[in-house]
Amino acid sequence: MTRTTVRIAMNGVTGRMGYRQHLVRSLLALRDQGGLALPDGTVILPEPVLIGRSATKLRALAARHDVKHWSCDLDAVLGDDDIDVYFDAQVTAAREEAVKKAIAAGKPLYVEKPTASSLTGALELARLAREAGVKNGVVQDKLFLPGLRKLRRLVEGGFFGRILSVRGEFGYWVFEGDWQPAQRPSWNYRAEDGGGIAADMFPHWEYVLHELFGPVRSVQAHVTTHIPRRWDESGTPYEATADDAAYGIFELAGGVVAQINSSWAVRVHRDELVEFQVDGTEGSAVAGLRHCRVQHRAGTPRPVWNPDLPASGTFRDQWQEVPDNDAFDNAFKAQWEQFLRHVVRDGPWRWDLAAGARGVQLAALALRSSAEGRRLPVPDLAAPEPTP
Repeated sequence: MTRTTVRIAMNGVTGRMGYRQHLVRSLLALRDQGGLALPDGTVILPEPVLIGRSATKLRALAARHDVKHWSCDLDAVLGDDDIDVYFDAQVTAAREEAVKKAIAAGKPLYVEKPTASSLTGALELARLAREAGVKNGVVQDKLFLPGLRKLRRLVEGGFFGRILSVRGEFGYWVFEGDWQPAQRPSWNYRAEDGGGIAADMFPHWEYVLHELFGPVRSVQAHVTTHIPRRWDESGTPYEATADDAAYGIFELAGGVVAQINSSWAVRVHRDELVEFQVDGTEGSAVAGLRHCRVQHRAGTPRPVWNPDLPASGTFRDQWQEVPDNDAFDNAFKAQWEQFLRHVVRDGPWRWDLAAGARGVQLAALALRSSAEGRRLPVPDLAAPEPTP
């Protein structure tokens, strides 16, 4: 057995997502299980190097999780030849500059989305990475969720026949912060800091729709700020300048119509925090984070509208659960494993910075659609060309 240690500079691990999903549930989980075993007997052992602005927080994290190295000096870490990969989970406003430094240092890089604050910035990062010849990836975790993996299986198996529509519901009530602490950081609700649910979630919807059902060809959206006043982490009130709800209608290649509601100001009356219903000529499915239920054409009941009589049964009982038929690991960890295989053994990989730019594009067009009150086409993004 050959052990290959991959030292990963992790920037933004003091934040909620960088810490919980990427550090603890992905790389530390891989380390604690003894590494990632490859078919040729090689074992990839990730070694995180924590980066951030607060020495106090980093020192505490490193001690808590037995991580040897941490630093507040990004330039020094990127200048270390022993660093194999750069990962970025900072706030969006800080990501672009740091990723450019990693590209200039020749480091393979893996970043959260959105990759930049603007489409121009996202395309620039994709171009620079291509010119530098560095391997690069963007987090697209929802594709690795058990529920969506089951949904993909149905799509690829032809279960739906001709797919007609996709309807998505995402969100939950994020407390305002006055009498209960908010579950999300306050910067999410300040546009000047890169906040907003459209910027956050539409990149997710782009890759889910693109990968499962086809490229998005047009978007019509309405975004709004339902809760205009919130309280930050110190209990100080502030005005929310970013949208906390976004309602979008998307036309996909081939004529599929998708409608997705995203809101941090909605109380959950669903089985899971995100659910997608797909309707086709031969059957339908409802997929969430973990579960997926189906109703085939041959088993579709015959509902009859009669407001004078109570329903004779529960509609949800008329659907069939799709079995797991596989072992499903944490979605973030599963994508990390693929990226590490790509870095070490040139394993297959397609979720690069150019793919991430499509998500930034869709979010920007959604905001523009809302401001202008009209449907907008979503043009294909040209591959980033190297400069002369």
